[in-house]
Amino acid sequence: MAGSITSLQICPGHGIPMRSVDPARFIADLGLEGCRHARAGSRRQVLLLEEETLEALGLAPGVVKENVTTRGIDLAGLPVDTRLRLGSEVELWITGPCRPCDLMDEIRDGLQEEIRGRRGVLAWVKHGGRVRVGDVVEVVPASRTGE
Repeated sequence: MAGSITSLQICPGHGIPMRSVDPARFIADLGLEGCRHARAGSRRQVLLLEEETLEALGLAPGVVKENVTTRGIDLAGLPVDTRLRLGSEVELWITGPCRPCDLMDEIRDGLQEEIRGRRGVLAWVKHGGRVRVGDVVEVVPASRTGE
């Protein structure tokens, strides 16, 4: 299963709109360079969301605070601990679904309920590197060692 990256964003600070970046630099066990959510050891370092979901809700990339917007890959259907490769360098491990918070209703009244079950997936950065809009995002087959 593979798709592509259509948008990359970082959160520069609380209450500040997401900022588009291209390329984006992912740092192992930290997150995205320059993003306020980059924290060592966190299982919530990166939020990925399908562009198809945004289109269905009439929203632009970055509005619901995702870092990586994708097209052509069913992220919500992937189980926890699935490994994803972004471009040729970055590897992420899915840590779980992102539950919509009260901020969603600040974006648009009723959005928290509209996006429930479709807010994307959270991930931890296993291997860092640079990623660009247009790069491939694909599921990495599990290794024989069980890593």
